[in-house]
This record gives sequence, structure tokens and C-alpha cells, in this order.
Amino acid sequence: MIPPLNSSGVLPPFIPTLGVTIPAAMAPYKTTPSEIVTRFATSPERNTILRGLMDYRQLLNDSGVTDGFQWIDGSYVENCEIIRGLSPHDIDVVTFAERPLNCHNDALWDEFVENKRVTLFDRPGIKSRFLCDAYYQDMALPNKVLVERARYWFGLFSHQRVTYLWKGLLEIPLQSDDMVALELLSRGGINVP
Repeated sequence: MIPPLNSSGVLPPFIPTLGVTIPAAMAPYKTTPSEIVTRFATSPERNTILRGLMDYRQLLNDSGVTDGFQWIDGSYVENCEIIRGLSPHDIDVVTFAERPLNCHNDALWDEFVENKRVTLFDRPGIKSRFLCDAYYQDMALPNKVLVERARYWFGLFSHQRVTYLWKGLLEIPLQSDDMVALELLSRGGINVP
């Protein structure tokens, strides 16, 4: 469920009418790629960015990264056309994922990361190719480290960079309705029912 943007043009950090104690009423809001298309694919620039996200997700899937979720944020999920007078240039994504099945020990994981460095773990390359400002979080880290990293990413994503305005973000599972989202995008994506 994606709540309406608030009067500041951003996702609210929580839904005021439901309060801050109901997990489903606070960010990150669980949603699907097709809901993101239906909600945010309102211009050719936005459609291109979402196609990049879908291609990046397919690359992760093809590489065996299938168990996890992504936090989606940045100007893409804001009304940046009104707030800044500009279309978004990319979409911010942090992927929280389990290691692929054949990479559960550290040596195999290190080999996987090295082999996929250019395709999956090169942020400038991913941004150039997929229009995703992408980060990756290995879920096999010790619990204390993982909690600290989640705190970092949530703190970073839950505020605008320049204004420090508190805002919400979205969460999509790595296995979702990507094919439906791609079909919606192929029909133009703009104001799709």
C-alpha cells in the first residue's frame, strides 16, 4: 500500500490517521512493482527509470539473488517536478538479500562478489546502465552488524538530503509482480488503471 504524498510532496513517514504504533501504517511501506508503476509512472522520464529498475531486478534474479527485498526512495517517490521543478534522474535502491544458494560460505560469497563486481556491485555502472543509485546489503552478516546497517540505510533514506525533511520509503520483495509491472510500462505507464 502506497499512501498519498503529504503536503510537502513526499511519502509520509507514517499515516497520521492510523498513528505511529501500527507497523503497516509506517515506512517502509510494503508494495509491489506494479503498484509503483501505477502510482509513479507519470512521464516518459519516470517510465525509463522504472524500466531500469525492472532490468536491475532481473539481473539480480538471474544472478541467483532472489530472496530478500528492496527499499525504494529518492526523488523518484516524491513530487520532485513540483518541489524542485525537475524530473527525477534515478531511483534510490538498497537491496537486502540472502546470499545465492551456492554462496553460503564466506569463500564462495567472496568469489561471487568478485565475479559479479562489474555487473552487480559497481554503483556508478549500475547507475549509468539502470538509472538506479543502488546499494547492496548482505543479510548473512551477524545480527548486530545487520541491525546497524539497517539503521544506517533507514536513517539515510528517511530524510531529504538538502532539507532534512522526514519522509517515507517503499519496500518491494525481490520476488514480486515484475512481469505485470513491465506489461503496464509497455502500455505507457502513464495513469495506468
